[in-house]
Amino acid sequence: MNDPIRQSAAPPQVLERDSARIAYHRTAGRLPGVVFLGGFMSDMAGTKATALEAVCRAEGRAYVRFDYTGHGQSSGRFEDGTIGGWARDAVAVLDELTEGPQVLVGSSMGGWIMILAARQRPERVAGLVGIAAAPDFTEDLVALWLTKEQRAAIERDGVAYLPSESGERDYPFTRALLKDGKKNLVLRGEIPLACPVALVHGMDDREVPFEMSLRLAEALASRDVTVTLVKDGGHRMSEPDHLGFITAALAHVLARAEAIEAHGDSAKIARKPAR
Repeated sequence: MNDPIRQSAAPPQVLERDSARIAYHRTAGRLPGVVFLGGFMSDMAGTKATALEAVCRAEGRAYVRFDYTGHGQSSGRFEDGTIGGWARDAVAVLDELTEGPQVLVGSSMGGWIMILAARQRPERVAGLVGIAAAPDFTEDLVALWLTKEQRAAIERDGVAYLPSESGERDYPFTRALLKDGKKNLVLRGEIPLACPVALVHGMDDREVPFEMSLRLAEALASRDVTVTLVKDGGHRMSEPDHLGFITAALAHVLARAEAIEAHGDSAKIARKPAR
């Protein structure tokens, strides 16, 4: 669920939060702004985060990318992190580093985090873009990934390490992560969000099946939801052609958000019809 690391040209700024330090890069510009939410063991210097920053800079649009605690250049140990804790990081960034309407772009685990953050701050979120979104993965996918020996290791030691598809780094899955994930599930009922949403998923994704994005689309209360399936796309979706699908999805959501802002509720169909 991680992107290859790309070094940033400038040192990040730091948001002091309780005992944590969240590293971030922020670009000033017009609204709606864009906030990028990375994946599990990913960081803000990855291909997608920096590519979208370049797009926003070219458009003069506000943009923030950051590292969750335990990731990248932020403080903390990755093994101490949880879904709920990383969602609180995202809400802190939204509250303290942005103003006005924002579009959240969530990659892999970030697709789960964006839903949790948007549910806490629906008045601030103008739209959502999911890239290989992986909501509820600790419940629905990790159990499929773990061997009997790895499950035993989590029970015995509190952590098991799974090799990544890229072979670069192993993924640590802790007892605390799985337990906290159960408290933050979002696909077990309707997700009460009415904003425009665009989901992009590779059909050749070996880590998060593309059906996960279809489940998310169905669960969202909003009727303004599009899903783009990319037949040759893997999990990272970082190739130039794949980035084009992502930037197109972001442009679509931004256009819808701006139309809603300009024309009010008449531009927005908020909810699905009752079943």
